Amino acid sequence: MPRVKRSTKRHDRRSKVLQRAKGYFGAKSRNYRTAKEAVEKSLVYAYRDRRAKKRDFRGLWIIRINAGAVANGTSYSRFIRGLKVLGIGLDRKILADLAVNAPATFAHLVRMTQTPAA
Repeated sequence: MPRVKRSTKRHDRRSKVLQRAKGYFGAKSRNYRTAKEAVEKSLVYAYRDRRAKKRDFRGLWIIRINAGAVANGTSYSRFIRGLKVLGIGLDRKILADLAVNAPATFAHLVRMTQTPAA
């Protein structure tokens, strides 16, 4: 059986890793072994943080909604409960955007949730 040296396959694999490590500091951008570790670690971080980003943004939206609700004389939990009772299906991203960019509309929503029907 002939001997396999993997010249082009090995070169392609290594150049792909080094291409991904471009811009890393020191040996992490030049040495294959070090670059491979750095690239694998960065892919782990990227995977983890794509999920953490969703949590972070939800927290930010809740903070903005709470600030708008408190400015209009209610709490976040009472406001969200009132929206659910009224059947208003706006998500937190939209509510946070309204609280920041359209305070009059947000105030109207808060007044709707404070009516005796809620």
